[in-house]
Amino acid sequence: MLINIPRRQIIGGLLVAALFAAMIALGLSHPSPADDSSASKASGFSPYVTKDGAISRPTDYRETFLHLGSWAVAKKPDQPVFEMHNVYAPLEDIRAYRKDGRFPDGAVLVKEITKVSSDKLTTGQSSWSTDNKLWFVMIKDSKGRFPGNDLWGDGWGWALFKANEPARNVATDYKTDCLPCHIPAKKDDWVYVRGYPILGGRTPAR
Repeated sequence: MLINIPRRQIIGGLLVAALFAAMIALGLSHPSPADDSSASKASGFSPYVTKDGAISRPTDYRETFLHLGSWAVAKKPDQPVFEMHNVYAPLEDIRAYRKDGRFPDGAVLVKEITKVSSDKLTTGQSSWSTDNKLWFVMIKDSKGRFPGNDLWGDGWGWALFKANEPARNVATDYKTDCLPCHIPAKKDDWVYVRGYPILGGRTPAR
C-alpha cells in the first residue's frame, strides 16, 4: 500500500531528527559537572585540591555531606553563645574513620561558623545558627604532598573562607591562621573527635 505523506511533513521530520542529533553531539562534547567531578576524583588526590595544592570550598556540603556535630561557642563561661560551629564530612570518610580509626588521605572536613539568635523557649534558653560568617576546610594528607606550601602540614591541608569572599582561601600560613585553634585536639590528629558521636567514639589510631 502506498501512503502519500505531504512534503512539508517530511521536511519537518528531518529537521526534528537533525535537531536531536545536534543536541546529542553537544552533550557528548560537553560533559556534565558530575562527569567532571568523577574524572577529577579518579585522576587526582582530591576534587577540592589543585595540582599545586590550592584548596577550594565544597559548595554543596549541606546537601552531600553528613553533619558530624555542632559546637555552641561563648567567649567566656558566663557569657551567651555568640557563634555556632557546624561540622560536616562525606559519608565515605566517616565510614573509613569508623573502620580504621583515622581519616583517609583526601578526606575533607568542612566547618561552617555562623552567627546566632537566641530566645527563651518552652525547652529553655536556646540558641541557633543564622547567617554564615566563614568556613574552615581541612583536607587529610598523610604523605606530605605539598612540601614548601604554607597551607599544608601536620597531616592536613588548611583553608579559610569568609562569607564576603566564599571562593577565596584567605589563609596564608596554617601555623598562624589555623593550627592554634586546634592545639587542644593535637592528640586526636588535630580534630575534635570528642564532639562527633557519629564517628562511633573511636580513639584516633596512632
